[in-house]
Amino acid sequence: MSWLPDQKEAQVKRLLEGPYPMVPTGLAAGAAARGDRLLRRRRALRRFGWAVLFAAGVAFVVWASLTRPWAGPPTDISPPLEGW
Repeated sequence: MSWLPDQKEAQVKRLLEGPYPMVPTGLAAGAAARGDRLLRRRRALRRFGWAVLFAAGVAFVVWASLTRPWAGPPTDISPPLEGW
């Protein structure tokens, strides 16, 4: 089994020494277009995420200002203590 690495190495050397394959003509333009699409999609998702985060923050501030969860419960909820 020690001949496998040598055989693979010889095959790689033959591939590197041989003629290089032809590159399709529209490969670079297609890759650039795909990269632009990916960047636009990422940018749109990032903007959407920030918008959702901002909307959640505004909703929390509005909810907190209306319900005032930091204030204690009103004192008139429980009946007064009488007859002790």
